[in-house]
Amino acid sequence: MLSRRIFLKNGAFAFVSLGFAPSFLARTAFAQGRLGTTTRAKQLIAIFQRGAVDGLSVVVPHGEGEYYRARPSIAIPRPNAGDGAAIDLDGFFGFNPRLQPLKALWDRRELAIVHACGSPDSTRSHFDAQDYMESGTPGVKSTSDGWLNRYLQARKVEAATPFRAVSLTSQLPRMLQGAAPALAVSQIGQFGIRAGQASDMVGASFEAEYAAAADHMLNGTGREAFDAIKMLKVADPSKYQPDNGADYPRSPFGQALKQIAQLTKSNVGLEVAFADVGGWDTHVNQGAGQGQLAGRLDDFSRSIAALVADLGDRMGDTVVLTMSEFGRAVNENGNRGTDHGHGNAMMVMGGGVRGGHVYGKWPGLSVDRRYDGRDLAVTTDFRDVFGEIVVRHLGVNDARSIFPGYAVSPAKFPGLFA
Repeated sequence: MLSRRIFLKNGAFAFVSLGFAPSFLARTAFAQGRLGTTTRAKQLIAIFQRGAVDGLSVVVPHGEGEYYRARPSIAIPRPNAGDGAAIDLDGFFGFNPRLQPLKALWDRRELAIVHACGSPDSTRSHFDAQDYMESGTPGVKSTSDGWLNRYLQARKVEAATPFRAVSLTSQLPRMLQGAAPALAVSQIGQFGIRAGQASDMVGASFEAEYAAAADHMLNGTGREAFDAIKMLKVADPSKYQPDNGADYPRSPFGQALKQIAQLTKSNVGLEVAFADVGGWDTHVNQGAGQGQLAGRLDDFSRSIAALVADLGDRMGDTVVLTMSEFGRAVNENGNRGTDHGHGNAMMVMGGGVRGGHVYGKWPGLSVDRRYDGRDLAVTTDFRDVFGEIVVRHLGVNDARSIFPGYAVSPAKFPGLFA
């Protein structure tokens, strides 16, 4: 018999159609009715660029000559230098040309950048750096849960539904693992259950196990879960029509963001959503305005732009956060690519964000200003970005339990929110 804890912690199911309403949705509707129709909970959509994106050619320091000396064949040309040139943002920094779909957000001051941001830990291991960023405890490998799961634990929600935290991935990411319930769903049109080491025990007999449970509370929870599953099975995501002319790429990442919008607009209590996208480990033939990096950024930017357009005025209560485990070396390598680095760029967009500005202290790219003489130095700890979002957007007054061992202080926040 699978325990209720295992199912809630590791189970995965999703819902997209209101064909009929299980009891947890009735409770949610009642709670929303008490709060009033104009009240919406704050939402966070976290996007992980796995593989270490080259932040120097994503948010280009075109005002610094050292960038061009270090990258004779892969640097993004200065603004107004012809095809493939950077899109100027503030006279010093510019967007990679493939981020053009996000420029309107910058112009509307709904998108902010934190540059030279990252981990205080020196690792250049993808595995370790991703683990530290997702656990929120850089340098500590023994942390058992992720910082987003600790947020869910710290901020109790009376009317929380099974869909409070959903990852559009095949496995629950490290960031959402922990005691608080969270779901992993690769496609909301295809139901599947994942239960860690217990996966072999789930399948056709899973519903029967719940139906036979002697624990009445467990039995009720199981019925609610399978009510949602039945709703999922009759749903047809292909019939979903995005709003405001949003045009999602057909890529896995674009479709993941489309499904996040579907869940958001279904009003099932989605508060934290997660998606990831790989392909950023550009050791060979990285390219500049064209090539490997440019292709990934095209999908990345068009997908996010579609999500923002689709959510419309819901973006007033939503923040989209992008991150990657570390950046790339300042100098290009002999294969016209870049090796593992240190500091990087994050993007934050949405409700209440003081956009149209690049935050963080710029350390410079001269060799004597680099980390280990080779990488962009980190001047903003990633926990200060996460901490500001948790405190000023999501409304947690005391974030100490979310970032153990770190002194979260407004004095260290980048200043992303008024």
